[in-house]
Amino acid sequence: MPGLLRRFVTAFAEPAPEPHVLLIDDQLVTVNFRKHGTAKRIVLRLARDSTGVVVTIPKRVSRARGMAFVEKSVPWISRQLKLRKPQTVLGHGSAVPLRGVPHQINAGGHRRGLISIDPVTCAILVPGDPKHLPRRLKDWLKALAKAELAEASHRYAKAMNVKLGRISIRDQKSRWGSCSPAGDLSYSWRLILAPPHVLDYVAAHEVAHRLEMNHGPRFWRQVLTHCPHAGEAKRWFKTHGAGLHRISI
Repeated sequence: MPGLLRRFVTAFAEPAPEPHVLLIDDQLVTVNFRKHGTAKRIVLRLARDSTGVVVTIPKRVSRARGMAFVEKSVPWISRQLKLRKPQTVLGHGSAVPLRGVPHQINAGGHRRGLISIDPVTCAILVPGDPKHLPRRLKDWLKALAKAELAEASHRYAKAMNVKLGRISIRDQKSRWGSCSPAGDLSYSWRLILAPPHVLDYVAAHEVAHRLEMNHGPRFWRQVLTHCPHAGEAKRWFKTHGAGLHRISI
């Protein structure tokens, strides 16, 4: 198997065990589990939004053993939660990345009108009552995300000669996109905050599941054939992905 393809191959994920909730330092912490066929040991990390933890356990390791590992790791979890970066709450004067470029949010003086972008100052102008700014901004970002993800999804569907079902936009905490056996695609609206090649890769990834409902060699061959910048996008996620989940609207 070519070296590049080998790095992308992961095992087909089994249904995840039921989550658990721990009380750590007077804070409720959600523990999510995921099975991984090639994992050789239990791995614990903070969730992307830093509100809980994710435990990766090998295929033959039980949930109870994973939970025991979590309980032994409570001091580490406590330290990590204290070190986490605070959430960025968006409002007038704050900044948000749009397609990977920082933009300042400005509440407009007009009572009516559509949200617009000033390309010179890289500002997002949000008209209307400032108290409605968060809702209007999030709805606008979700609409942008759906339009661009739909375009990319249909483009890759044509290239891979597959049919798609419904495309929806959500705010998933554990994944950037998903594909159902019926071909329905679901994406995180936060992808509109990432650079275009990152959004494009996620669309290619999910459409490729119409051919292979797993993460085996044939799946990654499809992704890399149609989306050669997949590696660059995955590296971007590793460095910057968690930051998108710390943005609160």
